[in-house]
Amino acid sequence: MKNLLLAIDEGTSSARAIIFSLRGEILGLGRRRIQLHYPRPGWVEQEPEEIWEAQYEAVKEAFQTAGVSATDIAAVGITNQRETIIAWDDRTGRPYGRAIVWQDRRTTPICEQLQSHAAFIREKTGLVIDPYFSAPKIKWLLEEGGVPPSAQFGTVDAWLLYKLVGQSLTDVSNAARTLLFSLHTLQWDSDLLTLFGLEGIRLPSIRSTNGFFGETRLWGSPLPIYAVVGDQQAALYGHGAHRPGQAKNTYGTGCFILKNIGHIPLPAPKGILTTVAWQCLDEPPVYAWEAAIFNAAAALQWLEQLGLLLDYGELDSLDGSAGDVFFVPAFTGLGTPYWDPYARGLIIGLTRETDRRTLLLAALESLAYQSADALQEFGEVEELYVDGGVSVNSYLMQLQADLIGRAVVRPIHGEVTAWGAAALAAKGAGLRAESLPIERRWLPSGTPPSLHRWHEAVRRAQGWAKLS
Repeated sequence: MKNLLLAIDEGTSSARAIIFSLRGEILGLGRRRIQLHYPRPGWVEQEPEEIWEAQYEAVKEAFQTAGVSATDIAAVGITNQRETIIAWDDRTGRPYGRAIVWQDRRTTPICEQLQSHAAFIREKTGLVIDPYFSAPKIKWLLEEGGVPPSAQFGTVDAWLLYKLVGQSLTDVSNAARTLLFSLHTLQWDSDLLTLFGLEGIRLPSIRSTNGFFGETRLWGSPLPIYAVVGDQQAALYGHGAHRPGQAKNTYGTGCFILKNIGHIPLPAPKGILTTVAWQCLDEPPVYAWEAAIFNAAAALQWLEQLGLLLDYGELDSLDGSAGDVFFVPAFTGLGTPYWDPYARGLIIGLTRETDRRTLLLAALESLAYQSADALQEFGEVEELYVDGGVSVNSYLMQLQADLIGRAVVRPIHGEVTAWGAAALAAKGAGLRAESLPIERRWLPSGTPPSLHRWHEAVRRAQGWAKLS
């Protein structure tokens, strides 16, 4: 009997594939790095074919490490980095150049020209006008990137589905990140397409998050795809945060905090986004409020690039604090709650006594400070579920609990994003996937640390690129 699940998890820095049991146990894992390109300051790109090839090889590796084959898989779920845009010729399958990654800032002038329509766009989409989202990227590709109007445009999920099943498809959770999708009709919106000057462009067909997306034979026997979901929404589902008021934070390249708000797209506080979390087949959509922090573990990756972080394991042995040294990792601007594309990275408070350990702590602490900053805008949350690579760090998790005054809860393993996609696929296939057990809970340990000095550091980082 087929009783295993395959999650295809395409992230910003790597393509992963995980084979799960219905209890959420990891049976096999494959992973391939994906290169990011920075051709100009503020530009971030990837090669679409490299994304696909890395994902293909990751799935092969997952089967090998699990010791199973495609015949053992009951359902496949896809989860992906969001907002990143790829343009391709759907007759030949050839992409028109590199993908523009969600972190990219080149479309700031396009966004500035549309700021007078901010209220209209926010009411329709739940989002703010920012280079983070997909529509300005599509407009740039058409006007500056040499992409013809006949091109097929899509987010990474649509590109993967085209490679897997030969169709250009997406789901509501990914479409909701484009600035071209209505939260209320759950369709591409003609008014938004007109506003961005994108009438007539070719976009993927939108489907519910789980349901049948087709099957692929690329790894042998047919593999049925029963779910497609954006990575952050997948993590919310994977934590079992299915009730309003439940929230999660994923500590990855960026930090992304989502809070389940139920079946009504409630207007969010200033600086917070409203988005579709998921829509299961024949059920009403579930919405979420979201905070998007663009650079989190990116700060640690930068220190690794400089040779200052030699082994991520050494972060687990750090104690004490960075004191009055603050690291604002605004490499590609600031997201929630500031939405400042002109902010840039800053380290402040350096003295002759500042050493490598202090810089490592300041970078680690910046994840907790940024997250606490955003969570202040959310109002009440029950507790904070956590996942992502850096959530293994106990010092960071305790600091996070202290800063927000709420329990921080970590499940038995960190592959919650992939598990969310797998669990949604199981539901689409008529199977029951269990919830992940909790491994550890951190409780606030006393008076919350002040954010005053952090806010002062952020203020000094804001607007820097505009001054040049």
